Amino acid sequence: MDKLRRVLSGHEENEELGLTDQILDASTLSYSTRVKWFVICFAGGILCSILGSALLFLPNGIKLFAVFYTIGNVAALSSTCFLMGPLNQLKRMFEPKRLIATIVMLLCLVLTLCAVFWWHKKGLAIIFCILQFLAMTWYSISYIPFARDAVMKCFTTCVS
Repeated sequence: MDKLRRVLSGHEENEELGLTDQILDASTLSYSTRVKWFVICFAGGILCSILGSALLFLPNGIKLFAVFYTIGNVAALSSTCFLMGPLNQLKRMFEPKRLIATIVMLLCLVLTLCAVFWWHKKGLAIIFCILQFLAMTWYSISYIPFARDAVMKCFTTCVS
């Protein structure tokens, strides 16, 4: 779109675009497309998590639960890539205020699958899923100004 504006305004540049600029120019999504894919990916993630929770009560359902719950969290987490772009998301994920939540979340994603498929510990898988949920929640509220402070204050008020 920017290239079209430059051509129509008569300010077309004669220099060639670099490889990175060409890739970014070819893969740029419109705002409405970004929002649509965010909603689709996020809803798919929630659907997978709910489906995994329902499968928990089947025989050998713990494996399906762990897989679907983990896929749901990965899909929900990656859905924001459509809003801010994958590189910007990675930069923001590893900012100092989100670093611990990001590491715990990613570690719990892997440990959940390890607990189910390699260690065969159902209770441990449930604990890791709970930790996934808590880490994902803590990570998500880091994007809301003063939300972490409010949660900490509420929690300390309830405990004391």
